Amino acid sequence: MVPDKIFGSDAQLGQAARICYFGIGGSAQYGVYPGIVAPSQFLFYYIEPGPLSRSEAWWFNILVAAIWWCYYKACTVNPGPKGWVEKFAVTGKDKEDKEEESEEKKLQKGVRWCKKCKTVKPPRAHHCKKCGRCIPKMDHHCPWTSNCVSHITFPHFIRFVSYAVLTMSILAYNLTTRVYIIWENRSLPSYLGPSMWALAHLLILLIVNGLTLFALSLLLIHALHSLAINTTMIENWEIERHAAVVARARKSGGYIQLNSGLKIHIEHQEFPYDIGVWKNICQAMGSSNVLIWILPFGGGPSIQTAGIFEENGFEDEGTLWPPVDPEKVPAPRFNLAQHASIRDYDTVEEQVAAFKRRQEEDFQRRMLSKDHVGSGSDRDEDYENDYEEYEEGMDGEEGWTNAEGDRLRDYGVDEEAEALPDDDEVPLAELLRRRKARPFE
Repeated sequence: MVPDKIFGSDAQLGQAARICYFGIGGSAQYGVYPGIVAPSQFLFYYIEPGPLSRSEAWWFNILVAAIWWCYYKACTVNPGPKGWVEKFAVTGKDKEDKEEESEEKKLQKGVRWCKKCKTVKPPRAHHCKKCGRCIPKMDHHCPWTSNCVSHITFPHFIRFVSYAVLTMSILAYNLTTRVYIIWENRSLPSYLGPSMWALAHLLILLIVNGLTLFALSLLLIHALHSLAINTTMIENWEIERHAAVVARARKSGGYIQLNSGLKIHIEHQEFPYDIGVWKNICQAMGSSNVLIWILPFGGGPSIQTAGIFEENGFEDEGTLWPPVDPEKVPAPRFNLAQHASIRDYDTVEEQVAAFKRRQEEDFQRRMLSKDHVGSGSDRDEDYENDYEEYEEGMDGEEGWTNAEGDRLRDYGVDEEAEALPDDDEVPLAELLRRRKARPFE
């Protein structure tokens, strides 16, 4: 390929220079690999079959502009304005939630308590350690946007990823086309082909674009799957955690012993927010208009819809999600005045008799426990089922991790705020309202 034939006229060079500002290569690829400075469209002037046509360039750069716009929205839209929980508590599902009866129904359906915000935590909300507040329907805190993917920002995030995958797929097609032409003409003299810098640039673009496209494609597939079943990354973690807890409980008759020594009964719960593919998508995207889903200027759900979510009714009224996690149940406080008493004995003989009586009672309890449990390996197996309290994650630290080795903190969740609070940490007014709303407990 002769360079004079590549460029043609000075007008084409000027057009190439103008296009390079909008090309997806290098820094124009929304910051994925800013180290590649020369834009891909400028490179096409040096390699057959030549630059993109005018219509191809327009459509290509429109998609690049859509990436930038959706990325801007994903970075700047507030995932959960401060005070949104109080606003939900006032407005609720409708204006009638200001009445006491509606307030009781809302509490009966279950609102958790945030230890950091010192307020109720609506369903599907989590306290983000980076944002410093509770985020509605929190998916994860994205390091690439430095913002939370939430009930409000999820549509912008998925549009950004979708346009990025589409645009990089087009770029990959154009790059591989030129690689194929070079390979077909490999027997020609080198001076008829592209220069070394053009080949190096083409190779770097092909590798980096391919790796980025592969990673974002996996992210897009995961996001679309979560969109279809109405889950978030955090809720997928909770579903996997609940399955592990249920499997562990089945080995010991449906009970799990906590680190405090108490036992709790574990039952399987269905995820309550999967209400059908169409409703799931409409709820997450904030509209039933398909054009709004795909257009870069489309909006998303409002904060007014972030407090109450439709449920599928598989579980009883008032069943909370996420289910009980043994790691988050606080240990009961030991009150010496309630659990101990000081006995006075007049003589030494009475003390000795009381000691022998307690010794005999302990011996009888041991014999009864031995007859009940059995002997040998059966007793050892039951002992492990009853007292196996320690859980170790894939990273070697204490605590459970999912199949990918993730903990809640890896999604940006403040794990201290996720722990169930003691009654002493919840205001008295809130405890009274809960008791009033749950007369059956």
